[in-house]
This record gives sequence, C-alpha cells and structure tokens, in this order.
Amino acid sequence: MRHRAEHFFTKDEKERIAKATGEVETRTIGEIVVMVVDRSDEYPDGEIVGGVLFGSLLAVVLTGLFFHSSMWFFIPLSFVFFFPFRVILKKYPPLRTAFLAARRREHAVRHRAVMAFHEKGLNRTKEHTGVLFFISLLEHKVWVLADKGIHEKIGQETLNKFAAKVSSGIREGRACEALCESVKEAGDLLAAHFPMKPGDTDELPNHVITE
Repeated sequence: MRHRAEHFFTKDEKERIAKATGEVETRTIGEIVVMVVDRSDEYPDGEIVGGVLFGSLLAVVLTGLFFHSSMWFFIPLSFVFFFPFRVILKKYPPLRTAFLAARRREHAVRHRAVMAFHEKGLNRTKEHTGVLFFISLLEHKVWVLADKGIHEKIGQETLNKFAAKVSSGIREGRACEALCESVKEAGDLLAAHFPMKPGDTDELPNHVITE
C-alpha cells in the first residue's frame, strides 16, 4: 500500500501525462503539476475508534458467553482487546478510514493538497499561476488547486469540474486519459488568460510526482 502511488500510472502513462503538461506550458506562463499520493493522512483517530469498537464487541461476546455479561469482566477485556485490534487497523489503512466520516477524509485530502501546493513550490511561481492536480488514492479523492493569479480569472468552481472529470476517469478505469484531457482543458483556459511571454521558463517539473 505504501508504494501504490508510484505504480498507479504505468511508465507509458507517466510519459503521456508529462507530455501533455509540457505541451500546455508551451502556450501559457501557467505551471501545472500532477501529484499522486497513497493517502493524505495516517488517520490515528480511525485506529482508536476501530480499536474501541472491535475490542468492545469481542468483549461483549465473551462476557455474555462466559461471564454472565458482567461489567467487571467487560471493561478490562475491552481494554485488553483494544490494543491488538489497533495494531491490525494500523496495518490496513482502508479499515481504519471506514470508521471515519466522509467529511473527515475530505478535509484530510484538502489539507494535504494545500500542503503539497506549498511544498512543491506552486505558490512561488513568478506570476502566481501554479495549478496542482492532486490525487489521493486511499480516499478516492481528487483536488485541483490554483494560485491566486488563476483564481482571479477562473475560480474554484471550474477547477472542481476538472477534479470531477479526473475522479470519473479513475472510477471508469481511464485515469490517464481523463487526467490528460483535464490538463489540456485547463491549459486552454490558462493560455487564454495567461498566454506565453517572451523569456518565460518552465519553473516546475512536468513529471508525475508520487509520495
């Protein structure tokens, strides 16, 4: 699971994405970066909630079968069982996220995308025209973020449409195609509002970043 992001796109698909990104940046001063991560959070709260629930459930069964549902046995058994279940949940991220609300997962992805935006330098382009396509695999979420220069012209609603298109493509098994199409469509908008200027340089990498 740790290295799923690295292999989410094949070598050929990564080359296609890099080519699409590079082609866009020949027409605009905008900078597009694609990033794929295994997950956006470790979700320790999911381990705790799941450990408590599984531990308590097993304790209920055992106290009911062998200890006449006595609280004196239920409480210590719940405590003891909590730890092995937490270890199990720690090893299987999809299990621990199942105990968390969708809003919690969505917030985690957005927070990680914002962090990546700054970590990868998209907030430091000369004209504030960085765009990040951020894919978080565990949560099945896609966020598209842009710097303030682009927000003034395009807005988050349009960026959300690009994210939705990529998400649909992933569900349909055509992630690379959907991503390349969205990158090109974003490039058309960027070229219209932020056309190439003499002396502009490619400030950020075109290859797919994975973590």
